[in-house]
Amino acid sequence: MDPRTGLPVVGMVGGGQLARMTHQAAIALGQSLRVLAVTADEPAPLVAPGVDIGSHTDLAALRAFAAGCDVVTLDHEHVPTEHLRALVADGVTVHPGPDALIHAQDKLVMRRRLAELGVPVPPFAPVNSLADLTKFADEHGWPCVLKATRGGYDGRGVWIVRSPADAQPVIDSGTVLLVEEMVAMRRELAALVARSPFGQGACWPVVETVQSDGICVEVIAPAPDLAPARADEAQRLALRVAGELGVVGVLAVELFDTGNGLVVNELAMRPHNSGHWTIDGAVTSQFEQHIRAVLDYPLGATDALAPVTVMANVLGAGQSDVMPIDERLHHLFARLGNVKVHLYGKAERPGRKIGHVTVLGSELPSVRRTAALAAHWLSSGRWADGYDIHAGERA
Repeated sequence: MDPRTGLPVVGMVGGGQLARMTHQAAIALGQSLRVLAVTADEPAPLVAPGVDIGSHTDLAALRAFAAGCDVVTLDHEHVPTEHLRALVADGVTVHPGPDALIHAQDKLVMRRRLAELGVPVPPFAPVNSLADLTKFADEHGWPCVLKATRGGYDGRGVWIVRSPADAQPVIDSGTVLLVEEMVAMRRELAALVARSPFGQGACWPVVETVQSDGICVEVIAPAPDLAPARADEAQRLALRVAGELGVVGVLAVELFDTGNGLVVNELAMRPHNSGHWTIDGAVTSQFEQHIRAVLDYPLGATDALAPVTVMANVLGAGQSDVMPIDERLHHLFARLGNVKVHLYGKAERPGRKIGHVTVLGSELPSVRRTAALAAHWLSSGRWADGYDIHAGERA
């Protein structure tokens, strides 16, 4: 307990942008989020005063950090499961706990558990050899999707293989793998929910996520042309998964929308890219909700604040002649004053997520176009599709 405020202390392992935005939400609740970061120049340590420097793989560092916290939560899923179990054995409150988190850390564990629960997942199998893969492909067809069971994100650790020759180098790498049937889908959706230790649940509108090269580039809330019954199905499925797995905090359930119904793709047990729109577009953001959940406070309302909200990710510039980010911001604000910008304090690298923009409105085409223009400008210093910065409209 913080002796100055009388409020419990929340600590987050990991110093990335999720911790940074969680800290921003925590401030309004009287919190000053404590952070365990690897280096002092990560996004969260740049804004949070209570920072320990140490690795999430170092049990001694985790124990020292947890000693000053009433509850420990996570910016990412990469803390070793055995370390989290050791913290729990020490009496530390960890949310989500290791028994839940393992389903976000290990894709094979997740697939097996969801299948046991009757939750729709793609056909899958572990892969220890090329023979395992070809046996699966003989039954389910080529191409197949090979996935690293641990550690993959933003398209990393995922390979679409169309033949044994495609797969051989991946198998030879020694990566622990599973194979899945390649799902024929209309689009990708995400159902974001939160659950408290008390068992209260809350869900935001189901969103559509748009991917490019394995990276989410756009989120549309609510998902357009999604039948109410299908949206309700997705929310109920996500809440059920949260309850069955014992999740505490925010859970993102990434879904394939197929001709035969919804299929679960991935789980994330933390604030998630698909929920960044909630900062500006919902009564309670995913970051505030995560804090409420891990502290077992009553959860906040999740209503959308506008008929349409679009979030677009800002990626690092891919060319060397781009103007400085400060100048890009200046021009953006001068021309598109309704765009909300969130930058993460990251150094730019080509393709790296350095921030996002959010636009609210009533008409999807115009809102989506504005968000895409703003993100493209901040990413590249160039207006897309003939947009004239001086005229403020298409040339």
